Amino acid sequence: MQTVIALGFFDGVHLGHGDLLARTVAVAAERGWRSAALTFDRSPGKDGRLLSTVEDRIRLIRGLYGLEDVFVLPFSEEFMHLPWQAFLELLVREHGAAHLVCGWDYRFGWRGLGDAETLRGWCAAHGLGCDVIPPRVIDGVTVSSTYLKTLIEAGETEAAIRYYGHPHTMCGTVQPGRHLGRTLGFPTANLLPPPELVLPRDGVYAVRATLGEPGGQAMLVPTENAGAVAHNVRRYKGVCNVGTRPTVGGHRRTVETWLEGFEGDLYGRELTLEFFRFLRPEQSFPDLEALRAQVERDKTAALSYFDQTRR
Repeated sequence: MQTVIALGFFDGVHLGHGDLLARTVAVAAERGWRSAALTFDRSPGKDGRLLSTVEDRIRLIRGLYGLEDVFVLPFSEEFMHLPWQAFLELLVREHGAAHLVCGWDYRFGWRGLGDAETLRGWCAAHGLGCDVIPPRVIDGVTVSSTYLKTLIEAGETEAAIRYYGHPHTMCGTVQPGRHLGRTLGFPTANLLPPPELVLPRDGVYAVRATLGEPGGQAMLVPTENAGAVAHNVRRYKGVCNVGTRPTVGGHRRTVETWLEGFEGDLYGRELTLEFFRFLRPEQSFPDLEALRAQVERDKTAALSYFDQTRR
């Protein structure tokens, strides 16, 4: 079947990416073709740090923009040396490309010799449609994954929503922890993110959590800006601590979340976190009682935030 394909890496799936994806869906609907996005299994750039895993990118692309397919290509040594012409021929041969959509700064092929204008010319010569999407600029800032990484690492998760078009998200399988939260009276869900993932600044955040039912996954991420409906999931307000938990002698960075109103077993279930407001830096407390008291204040602050903003 003929396919309209959005080209890019789509790390974080921000508003700049959204312009490409929305155009792809629109062209596909006009022509009666299939809509798809193309991404890679790892970063093609020198900066190997990621805002989102490949699984998260697929969820966001499908859930927020409604694309029918996401093609994930392996960014292997062989692929790195593929000439730009051969790359485009592969899209036509293997994926039925009939119309391609890219961003103004898109580069592809060996040594990045292909660019947006190269793509436009090749498509015209081979009877394919092509759209080159201009940059999305907000308050004088060009929306980019690089800029969003600086916001997330600074803990500016609320500001990042303006450029993402949705909260910063993180998804993973809940892992067994040290059961400290249960001991203190507030059981938590623990995620161990992969080392390449950019984590928010160490500290405490107001979050929303989408929890897959046992044996299921939270395949779609519903946000205030998305019309997607998540199936087989429940959503909770929560408090998330990112850091090493210095009060109890922790060393490895973890992501630990309390879910309001949740009762039951969390282990092995799929959890998607949406980060909203940074509440405070991580800190060390003199004893567990002082930690318990601060967590209660954090819970109150997070729930108050959601009540006031009606998120």
